[in-house]
Amino acid sequence: MTSVFSVDRVSFQYPTGRRAALSDISLEVPSGELFAILGPNGSGKSTLLQVMLGELSGAKGAVEFMGQPIQRWSRRAIAAQVAFVPQGEPMAFPLTVRQLVEMGRFPHVGILGRTGPEDRAAVDRAMERAGVQELADRVISTLSGGERQRARIARALAQEPSTMVLDEPTAALDLHYEMETFELMRGLAADSGFTVVLATHNLNLAARYSSKLVLLADGRIQATGRPESVLTDETLEKVYRWPVVVAPHPGPGPDAGSPQVLPLRKQT
Repeated sequence: MTSVFSVDRVSFQYPTGRRAALSDISLEVPSGELFAILGPNGSGKSTLLQVMLGELSGAKGAVEFMGQPIQRWSRRAIAAQVAFVPQGEPMAFPLTVRQLVEMGRFPHVGILGRTGPEDRAAVDRAMERAGVQELADRVISTLSGGERQRARIARALAQEPSTMVLDEPTAALDLHYEMETFELMRGLAADSGFTVVLATHNLNLAARYSSKLVLLADGRIQATGRPESVLTDETLEKVYRWPVVVAPHPGPGPDAGSPQVLPLRKQT
């Protein structure tokens, strides 16, 4: 299977860091799948995403996107292929939801930035798929955290990329929209050739919706592979320093049997 991202022995340390944020990371992200990056706070998940996207310089090792070194891709060219959804971002101007989503068309419009019927149709499709069409005229600053995240996902969809990279996409969402977001990501990955890479703290949803996981701790890979081979009692207790029980999801549904993590209370 073709790899969208190929990471080969990558290490990275911030100039003010006391230790490496990433150490000897190697992984392959297959095309057309949902790939989840897991790990505790400070494990290197966000740093790894930024290195994969070429946003951080000074990393040792090699990162390729679609078979080409990430450094050879211009920002505009990579934006036409990869949409990035951050955890959050400051808004310098009072944009409406529609205006924010329209920004996703930047890689496709001409030098003057003029949009046409195809761009407007792409924006409408993206807002409908992300469930924010009813918020189109609302100013971003008036939205809840979950609504803002859905608007950012709509902006990413408006790019019409082949790959989407998301950093903690459900951190601010309630149960309904958390599930809806993972359903959307799984649906996108099921589309021919579309790849989703996400970093998340939600072990259980990652196990239910992802085809492959990588688990980080202290900037190093602790386990990688299918959910059932990564999310084991022994590995999770070592990484999270807390007792857990891992049991199969009871179903019904296509995720029946997926490993689910239950943290235990300490004995008193």
